[in-house]
Amino acid sequence: MTLSELVGSLSAAMLRRFDPEVAHTLAVAAMRLSLAPGLPKVVDDRLVVSLFDMRLDHPIGLAAGFDKDAEIADALLKQGFSHVEVGTVTPKPQPGNPKPRIFRLPETGAVINRCGFNGKGHAYALKRLERRGGRPGVIGVNVGANKDSADRAADYVAGIRAFSGVASYFTVNISSPNTPGLRDLQASAALSDLVARVIEARDEAMAGVGRRTPVLVKIAPDLDEAALDDIAAVVAARGVDGLVVSNTTLSRSGVFGPTAAEPGGLSGRPLFERSTIVLAKMRERVGRTLPIIGVGGVMTGEDAYLKIAAGANLLQVYTAFIYGGGNAVNAITHDLLARIERSGIGSARALTGSDSRAWASRPIPA
Repeated sequence: MTLSELVGSLSAAMLRRFDPEVAHTLAVAAMRLSLAPGLPKVVDDRLVVSLFDMRLDHPIGLAAGFDKDAEIADALLKQGFSHVEVGTVTPKPQPGNPKPRIFRLPETGAVINRCGFNGKGHAYALKRLERRGGRPGVIGVNVGANKDSADRAADYVAGIRAFSGVASYFTVNISSPNTPGLRDLQASAALSDLVARVIEARDEAMAGVGRRTPVLVKIAPDLDEAALDDIAAVVAARGVDGLVVSNTTLSRSGVFGPTAAEPGGLSGRPLFERSTIVLAKMRERVGRTLPIIGVGGVMTGEDAYLKIAAGANLLQVYTAFIYGGGNAVNAITHDLLARIERSGIGSARALTGSDSRAWASRPIPA
């Protein structure tokens, strides 16, 4: 273990002694002050992923929810991630739901949160991304709607327009369980209207620029087969560039511990099976070429291998980073490479979707 890895491991262990939201605030502050050590990135041609006009060193990125206000994107890239998704950002600042609103469940390797899109708004996050000054690195911007918005679709359009010059890609987050009514936007008619407006805003914002910032839609893991059919149809009809599967779940299957009954979205190990089945079902519906970012329960290299085989082009982690810090990123990436070597499959690219049919044949857990 290198000195940087040792410091990273000790830092993660220390932060777990604090209240989860206090620990998050301290971690963000340390990265803003450049106190968090940079960690080496696993680099191997077999892990390289090319997606849209982007080349990523490996598949493992950071999911939205950690860098809510785009304050530490470059510091997070130095933790070994191939890409970082900031947000969810909303047009106006909002406090989110009352505290406490984040709960660790170490007994099952999970986290429950009901933050509710707390953040400082578009203007603040945009300033932080503009300060990057064109530095390299893939930074996605996850856009959402304010809780009190009278026209939530307009909030997403505003996000596309605000960040069109700084985002590597957009994620349209319609699947958080912590904003009342937000998941209703996944219904066919509402989703079709929303996506049409978002794509139009993207095209207008990028006219004459010579590039088209990809727009992805992030869906919930709690959908049934009919809802997945509807989403796949809208994706095809409206020209969505990709999917993020999935957000947190309201299910508490396989979860125990003193805070297991807390309301909110569950992430981490118990989400793996459900999110991977939904991912594979979407892969079978949308075909082989549409990019899918797989999120949910990736804690080990084996998890990463299985989710890529189920149909993911890229992966994102969140709970693994909460528990393990930057060392978790390198451990997952290193073990993924070893697993690819043992399998005889030549690369992560060749692995993608190789087992999607088997995963898709499984029922979505009740």
